[in-house]
Amino acid sequence: MKKIYTLVLSLLVVGTSLAQKSPDEFLGYKAGERFTPHHRVVDYFEHLASTLPNVELVYYGESVEHRPLFVAIVSSPENMQNLEQIRTDNLKRTGLLEGSPSTKVAINWMQYNVHGNEAVATEAAMMTFWEVANPNNSESKSWLQNQVLIIDPCANPDGKDRYTVWYNQKGNKILQPDPQSTEHSEPWPGGRPNHYLMDLNRDWAWQTQAETEQRIKLYHEWMPHLFVDYHEQGINDPFYFAPAAKPIHEQVSPFQHEFQDIYGKNTAAKFDANNWQYFTKERFDLLYPSYGDTYPMYNGAIGMTIEKGGSGRAGLGMLNALGDTVTLEERIIHQHTAGISAVEVTSKNAARLTEEFAKYFKDNSTNPKAKYKSFVIKGDGNHDRLKALLTLLDKNKITYGFAGNRSGLRGLDYNTGKSTSFSTTEEDIIVNAYQVKSVLTQVLFEPEAILEDSITYDITSWALPFAYGLQAYALETKLDAAKAYQKPVFEKNVVNGAPLAYIAPWNATVHAKFLAALLQEGIRARVTEFAFEINGESYPAGTLLLMRNGNQYVHDYDKKVVDLANKFEITLATSNSSYVDKGKDFGSSDVKVVKAPKVAVVSGAGTSSLNFGEIWYFFEQELNYPISILEADMLGRFDLNKYDVLILPSGNYLNGGSFTKVMDWVKAGGKAIAIEGSVGMFADKEGFSLSRFDTEEEKKAQQKTDTEFQKSARIEPYQDRERMGISTTAAGAIFEVKMDQTHPLSFGVGKNYYTLKNNGRRYAYLTNGVNAGIIPSLENYRFGFIGNKLKPQMNQSMVYGMENQGRGQIVYMVDNPMFRSFWESGKLIMANAIFFVGQ
Repeated sequence: MKKIYTLVLSLLVVGTSLAQKSPDEFLGYKAGERFTPHHRVVDYFEHLASTLPNVELVYYGESVEHRPLFVAIVSSPENMQNLEQIRTDNLKRTGLLEGSPSTKVAINWMQYNVHGNEAVATEAAMMTFWEVANPNNSESKSWLQNQVLIIDPCANPDGKDRYTVWYNQKGNKILQPDPQSTEHSEPWPGGRPNHYLMDLNRDWAWQTQAETEQRIKLYHEWMPHLFVDYHEQGINDPFYFAPAAKPIHEQVSPFQHEFQDIYGKNTAAKFDANNWQYFTKERFDLLYPSYGDTYPMYNGAIGMTIEKGGSGRAGLGMLNALGDTVTLEERIIHQHTAGISAVEVTSKNAARLTEEFAKYFKDNSTNPKAKYKSFVIKGDGNHDRLKALLTLLDKNKITYGFAGNRSGLRGLDYNTGKSTSFSTTEEDIIVNAYQVKSVLTQVLFEPEAILEDSITYDITSWALPFAYGLQAYALETKLDAAKAYQKPVFEKNVVNGAPLAYIAPWNATVHAKFLAALLQEGIRARVTEFAFEINGESYPAGTLLLMRNGNQYVHDYDKKVVDLANKFEITLATSNSSYVDKGKDFGSSDVKVVKAPKVAVVSGAGTSSLNFGEIWYFFEQELNYPISILEADMLGRFDLNKYDVLILPSGNYLNGGSFTKVMDWVKAGGKAIAIEGSVGMFADKEGFSLSRFDTEEEKKAQQKTDTEFQKSARIEPYQDRERMGISTTAAGAIFEVKMDQTHPLSFGVGKNYYTLKNNGRRYAYLTNGVNAGIIPSLENYRFGFIGNKLKPQMNQSMVYGMENQGRGQIVYMVDNPMFRSFWESGKLIMANAIFFVGQ
């Protein structure tokens, strides 16, 4: 466990001016009068920690913008003295530590403000923590006898302060609830995401963001029994609390179901007593594994989402559709009440919470519930991709081992979606569900979640073998590892003479990081456009060559190359000749010099902030490569000739002069990369080969189908219209994409790539371009929900393509290859587009 920081003031004397204060007393204003900046929130909790002996703070990290991340812990004085025993006893219940627990204290963790502009949450956190910690509150003293309360008052301080600073600048002195007033129109990108504009509430399992990774480390040190995540929803919705809506994942236990209902009834009674409106069992389901309610659920806790109507748009107060003013004060009180209800029911059910928690881990680790009990990941030929996957498993405390040489096995082949026979080697990995993290293992590896209802809040498929581009099998039986996993020792490259060429692989994201680092050092790299053989070894197209010729003026060239390769743990081969046994010699014109591109990305109004954030994060935190950020509404003023590559995030923002300017730049030799929605800005326009349909006949046939569907929808029962509407949508459907391995966009990806389709966009094969990735048949569908009206349209459609425009190129990415930064296999396609296409 991280060190617990307890602040002690030398002048501390209870009962003096330094005695503990309520939030109102400490901050100098009543709750609901304004939004509190994060640094003042920190001040308040430090004040409580310094004045109350049973309050401690744990600083578990910092945000990207260097704001502190912390939790506040409170319990009875006796429990606080025994806190470490309570914590380790709980880990013994899970099996993460050996031994038998001797205490039965429930652990209740409540998280606030993971979405920055849902800023009522932090205000409520201060109020709730104070009421529970207040030494004069006899009721809370009884609640703390058998529970430890952990509160994270602000999980996303960068987003919260982005919102708070903006609102405090724009808000009127006199409350103005008019929805048209400026304080109710938050500008792009809003305060919801973190610094990199990523949604932290969808990052739990993937842990791509610094805030999430640091928080999950602390989470694993406690493994709470209850986890409550506080949010806001649209202003016209009243209040939501558990029980959750369907679909609820089959792995959710009967007790987890039951406790949600226990909490719901307890909270409903409090709301009913105040005549407050609410709803339950609607909208917010329990399926996608990376939420603040589902991830705890799949880790044995009771995970719950709380949603109060208001959100960033509401500010200090705004009129809803009924003409009522929804105030910040009201929102705080409602969330506070829901929080107190959680503390209360935890205390009432503390013994059972601890007992059921232990039972959850015992039952699932000895008798896993889901269909597939074991998973085999092939390790041959994809060591770096496999290493990336194992790193994720380590973050989630999922254990695995080496498979050993075995034959006669049978399981579901993820690549084909069919059961088949296979064998394993010493390099393969086995992950079975007979372990502490049994449920999470099965959920993350399941090819497809079983849907009891197709109306879902998020994606329906996320299987890790697809996300990491690895061949894998799912078995319905237990398959133990042949031996414990031992991380292979990387044998460092050494400078040995002065080879004519270093040869480096290209089939994983880490190789793109290596290339980016080389270019940053001014080292000239080359990419082979054809496979070749040399010195008895075979190398595919896309292999990197670092030739002495062209790098002779780089100081310490060999040392820099070798040091960087060792940093990224990449094994280099060498050659003292440019003459190859098969393929193109190193001096061929088909061995292209990789120029260090100057890259810009469009941002601002009209662009998807989430997709922009994924791109920004990829460059800064993964490639560590510079990128310029250009505001969409100012493109007409910029000199695009300063850039080689312009990335166009999903959205619709090029029009008139800006569209013409971008196309003039492309035709003069620039490269534009269009992603998801921005692809449509080039579709069905004169001079472009991108079209939704191959022929007018196809277009008319689809229009006829659409018209018939619309007519049918008119007479559908009103309450069935939402269900009918999803027939034209995709919610994380996985398709096998056939890649043209001869094109640079496909280098290192492999013959087949698995795309995660989250939109209903469909484009025909390019007539005057390269169809680098296509869905040739509906047989390429694998898993995940896609509407029955949309699915047929995916037949013979283009997913990734390129067409020349003058001396430049446009790269089309119909599906987002870097979805939420966890779809690891797609990042290589993005790197190919940036560094290789058009060279």
